[in-house]
Amino acid sequence: MPLNPDRRDFLKMTAAAGGALGLGLPSAAAAMGTGAPSAGSEPRQSASRGRASRVLILGGTGFIGPYQIRSLLEQGHDVTMFNRGQTNPGLFPNVEKLRGDRNGDFESLRGKTWDVVIDNATSRPDWVTSAAEFLRDSAGLYYFVSSRSAYASPSVVPMTAAEPSFTYETAGVDRATADITRLPYGLAKAESEREVMRIFGERHGIFRPGLIIGPDDPTDRFTYWPVRIHRGGEVLVPGDGTDPVQIIDVRDLGDFMAHSSGEGHTGIFNLVGPATPRPMAELVYGIRAVTTAETTFTWVPLEFLAPRDVRPYAEMPVWRPPTPGSEGFARFDLSNEVAHGLTFRSLADTTQATLDFHFSRTPERQAEMRPGLSAEREAELLAEWHAQG
Repeated sequence: MPLNPDRRDFLKMTAAAGGALGLGLPSAAAAMGTGAPSAGSEPRQSASRGRASRVLILGGTGFIGPYQIRSLLEQGHDVTMFNRGQTNPGLFPNVEKLRGDRNGDFESLRGKTWDVVIDNATSRPDWVTSAAEFLRDSAGLYYFVSSRSAYASPSVVPMTAAEPSFTYETAGVDRATADITRLPYGLAKAESEREVMRIFGERHGIFRPGLIIGPDDPTDRFTYWPVRIHRGGEVLVPGDGTDPVQIIDVRDLGDFMAHSSGEGHTGIFNLVGPATPRPMAELVYGIRAVTTAETTFTWVPLEFLAPRDVRPYAEMPVWRPPTPGSEGFARFDLSNEVAHGLTFRSLADTTQATLDFHFSRTPERQAEMRPGLSAEREAELLAEWHAQG
């Protein structure tokens, strides 16, 4: 039978969610008084400023780079951008820009020094190697933006930076024949991390974000939910509401990296949030609280969705149930990161900013939601689910 919890049911569900998460922690809703954000709460302040640093950003024109730069500038750092100058060349007109190419043209960097380098390379360990080797003696710290996907197995509860990352062996890739420019994403990130550690030794910072969300997100992976809920009506949502979710607002990521640049943080940091995993029910109800839509939620289990090719993180974005082997995917212990200054905006803030961004796009782009279900497919699935009685 379909499950359509009303708000009273939701409160009961989230009150019990901590036990369902298996962490021995209260749900995010119950933890509002301990710093965990929830819909409707005020955004937390950015971490306190440390010393001003000279920071070199490799790239800086994509999704996360501009938010890093804004946070760096707001926190008083001196920023230089290094890129080819082909994407968004007008960004930050008052920031120094050096032109070059990660494929080997680093001449514009020669003879200059920086306190921190931030490397946002996606999946090319050879790019990381060439940049880190060139900058070894001219940069104090090397910060690499990796990914939660670098972990070989997100099965431990809770997950911490102590868990092993992918190797060629655990990824099932033959090192002798592998094309380093085309490695599987998680292995590429893990190999890039090892290159940074090899070249810079202890002078490294590895930042492993999960799903990065918020304004300007080109992937629509989180955007699907605010947009779908804003449309109203009966919404198909996966699971039973207790599956945990940990994601990261792009602005929180930028704030933490800027803060780390001033404090000189080193080591490995997992960048997801909130600190207490948020149940899926709290996510969708929190999003709904920002809209004025008349919306009901119908919870549909994985056992129904999987045979119909409705996949976690694809047709059902953000959601990844704790099935065997992925129990710790959204159950990270963030006590180290919070102690180092990681803060979390409220879900209401992230949702509103995401909706504002979405509706600023062209009508054509608004209609082109990349993940998620089409309205027609969602209606078909709901009809089939209800027909089961």
